[in-house]
Amino acid sequence: MGTTYLADYATLGFLIVLAVMVGIAALAANRLLRTQAPTPAKELTYECGLDPVGGDWAQMQIRYYVYAFLYVLFAVESVFLFPWAVTYRQAGFGLVTVIEMAVFITVLVLGLGYAWRKGVLRWQ
Repeated sequence: MGTTYLADYATLGFLIVLAVMVGIAALAANRLLRTQAPTPAKELTYECGLDPVGGDWAQMQIRYYVYAFLYVLFAVESVFLFPWAVTYRQAGFGLVTVIEMAVFITVLVLGLGYAWRKGVLRWQ
């Protein structure tokens, strides 16, 4: 028991050290292989292929962030449908699994209805 327990941690430690070494090697290779000819044009701020014009302050409308947040929320929650489908096929989980998923989907629908009622989904 003790040797396999420590061996698991040794494997984890090895993988962490390997990941750090790969990251350091990638950064070192980038530093060695890059060109080093700075010019004033290369040191300008680059934004969408256009020269920067005006100040650095720009207002963004919050609804873009709300749409992105709602998308991520429902995308992550939809990921829970896959384990449910796998569990549903196992013996003894039929009715309980269907009830749990009905509660889950009800919460999703209530959240979507709340967002709709608050006017978050209106694009104006």
